[in-house]
Amino acid sequence: MSTGSSSPSSDEELIFNPNPIPKPIDDELTLASLTLTESNGNGSAGESDRYGGAGVVLEAEREGEREGPSSPSSSGYAGERGSSSEGTSNSRIGDEDDDGIQEVINDHDGFVDGVGDSSPSASWVPGKRHVDEDDASISWRKRKKHFFILSHSGKPIYSRYGDEHKLAGFSATLQAIISFVENGKDRIKLVRAGKHQVVFLVKGPIYLVCISCTEEPYESLRGQLELLYGQMILILTKSINRCFEKNPKFDMTPLLGGTDVVFSSLIHSFNWNPATFLHAYTCLPLAYATRQAAGAVLQDVADSGVLFALLMCKCKVVSLVGAQKASLHPDDMLLLSNFVMSSESFRTSESFSPICLPRYNPTAFLYAYVHYFDADTYLMLLTTSSDAFYHLKDCRIRIEQVLLRSNVLSEVQRSILEGGMRVEDLPVDPLPRSSMPHRLSQQRILTQSPEIFSESIVGIGGPTGLWHFIYRSIYLDQYVSSDFSPPISSPQQQKRLYRAYQKLYCSMHDKGIGPHKTQFRRDENYVLLCWVTQDFELYAAFDPLADKAVAIKTCNRVCQWVKDVENEIFLQGASPFSW
Repeated sequence: MSTGSSSPSSDEELIFNPNPIPKPIDDELTLASLTLTESNGNGSAGESDRYGGAGVVLEAEREGEREGPSSPSSSGYAGERGSSSEGTSNSRIGDEDDDGIQEVINDHDGFVDGVGDSSPSASWVPGKRHVDEDDASISWRKRKKHFFILSHSGKPIYSRYGDEHKLAGFSATLQAIISFVENGKDRIKLVRAGKHQVVFLVKGPIYLVCISCTEEPYESLRGQLELLYGQMILILTKSINRCFEKNPKFDMTPLLGGTDVVFSSLIHSFNWNPATFLHAYTCLPLAYATRQAAGAVLQDVADSGVLFALLMCKCKVVSLVGAQKASLHPDDMLLLSNFVMSSESFRTSESFSPICLPRYNPTAFLYAYVHYFDADTYLMLLTTSSDAFYHLKDCRIRIEQVLLRSNVLSEVQRSILEGGMRVEDLPVDPLPRSSMPHRLSQQRILTQSPEIFSESIVGIGGPTGLWHFIYRSIYLDQYVSSDFSPPISSPQQQKRLYRAYQKLYCSMHDKGIGPHKTQFRRDENYVLLCWVTQDFELYAAFDPLADKAVAIKTCNRVCQWVKDVENEIFLQGASPFSW
């Protein structure tokens, strides 16, 4: 929709500087530096699909296909319009994880696009959905987003909805489509049929397919399939390929028994977790001294033979260290934390489990010792030794004693209660660094004091105000996002914004027509502003009536604010990690 001045393309894998030198914000975003194009919400001007490399993209759309109601048949889905033969205009066919097709016209919650829970705090229960459905079920065809994993012989391995055994015929059809294109010495990547996208990902003998009418970009859906494959490799390793070499009809579903909850939890995170497309991790806000205390004891453990030591609070990092020259990718951290948090057995007792880190070594197992200190905080110690349980248990005891003595665990709980950065706390004008409060909690007290910041809420949350932002540090491969607050308060509003960020991210990093440095979008829902430099990326959402100049000025203030509190919100000097 809009593009700014382009900047050199960067490699997919970034080299992490173990001792980054903080750079001042000397390049300031200005109105003159921004190429502005206002949109009607239908996408970018001159926007085109970029799929990279060779591959087949099929368009299947007939004249008048989008007109009138569609009825499900043996060859298609009821899709985004639902079925006229079942339910009323206010009926809802779906479930709490959001991607069921719904015919909601206007209900009391304002649902108009069939979205549901979009945050980890929402009342969502992981696990298989609607196991009684199959491809002959009208309700199954009306789901907005399907994920399938199958083997190259057409055997179903995993399906988001329905029973895999009942979907054997459908899986065989998907396998036949892939094989037909491959027999022509090509690869299939995408099929478009009306508003549906069918995205294919071939990983040796494993095929992954996503069928979606959620209007997410192709790049986002393909990235989600990559993560789904990575989650499978974390459980089984890539050595599973050898089983298919010996027996092409090998059935691997027994090896994945009980992991439906892991896959469904990862798929649910595609609706709320920015790490799934930013390829970065986020930290729990903590005082610098508190994080240093946690890091020091983890470093002592790493020096005693532990490959990686991670202290986590839900999906956020408290501290992490690794052995010298060992590297850990943010995607591996995402998949590992999802595996631990979605498995109830890890919460009930200390566990020692084989796991594989796909970006570290996809062909070999590591061994993870996992222990929960409380309902939210847990420790993960990774080693290459299969008989290191008792050594890691002793390490955990030492770590726990230090964390309790230094009040780290109590500070973690306080941080959870206080929350993170809030747009309401954004200072109007940066103060001199000597007088700037560096604790977020102290800053809230000051911003709530009318004597000191009498104008602190001007332009925030109002007609020209900032609603939300995500800041990604390229140096650290870490990101911070503001807490959601009105008017982005309901789950469906949060998810809609999240998907807007997804589209903006893909547009900014489109290698076919970019990458770009700045972008400004305006539609009926938001003003979206993105700013990419060699040091950081900023994604910000404003009121749709926001003034351009005010939005640009606010983005500069956000960057300065992040810089002022960076020791609290980022893990500094994580030298063992390079990716």
